[in-house]
Amino acid sequence: MLKEIEERRSIRKYIDRPVEEEKIMGIIESGRLAPSGDNTQPWHFIVVREKENRERVIEVSHNQKWMKTAPVIIVCVCDIRSRLDSNIEIKLDEESKEFELKQIIRDTAMATENMVLEAKNLGLDTCYVAWFTQEEIRPVLNIPKDKYVLAVLTLGYSDEKPKMRPRKRLEDIIHMEKW
Repeated sequence: MLKEIEERRSIRKYIDRPVEEEKIMGIIESGRLAPSGDNTQPWHFIVVREKENRERVIEVSHNQKWMKTAPVIIVCVCDIRSRLDSNIEIKLDEESKEFELKQIIRDTAMATENMVLEAKNLGLDTCYVAWFTQEEIRPVLNIPKDKYVLAVLTLGYSDEKPKMRPRKRLEDIIHMEKW
C-alpha cells in the first residue's frame, strides 16, 4: 500500500474515458469498510455521473473548470444521526459547534482516504475538493440540512503526471514517547 500512497496525486485533468461500474463500487466498498468511533459508520456517498448534475456540483464548488474533465464525482457526506437522536432538530454548517460533528468528520475522512487509496490501487486518480459551503451544495443533491458534506472527490483516469510535492522529513515530524 505504501506504493499507492507515494504515487497518489491530486489530479486536475482527466482523459475522456468512463469509469467502470465495478471499480466505482470497489472504491465505495473500501470506504464502507473504514473504522469509525463506536462503529457508527456515519458516511454516505453520492455518485454523480450525469453531466448536468456534475456541472451543478462544480458550479457550487467555486466553478473550478478543471473539475469538468472528471467523468465521476463522489460526494462524501457525514450523517450526524449516527450519533444523535433523530428527534433533535439540527442544521449543520461550517459554524456548527456540536461535538458529534467533529466525530463524524473524523470518521468520514478515514472512509474517504480509504477510497482515494483504493482508486489509486485500481489505476484511477482523484482530487479531494472542499471549496464549497453547506448552504450551496446541499440543495444541488437534495442533501438534508442535518447532513454535512465533507468532500467532493473527482474520479477518473489521469491525463497528467504531476510531480510529488515536497514533504517534511520524517525526523521533523516524529516524536518518541513525548513531544
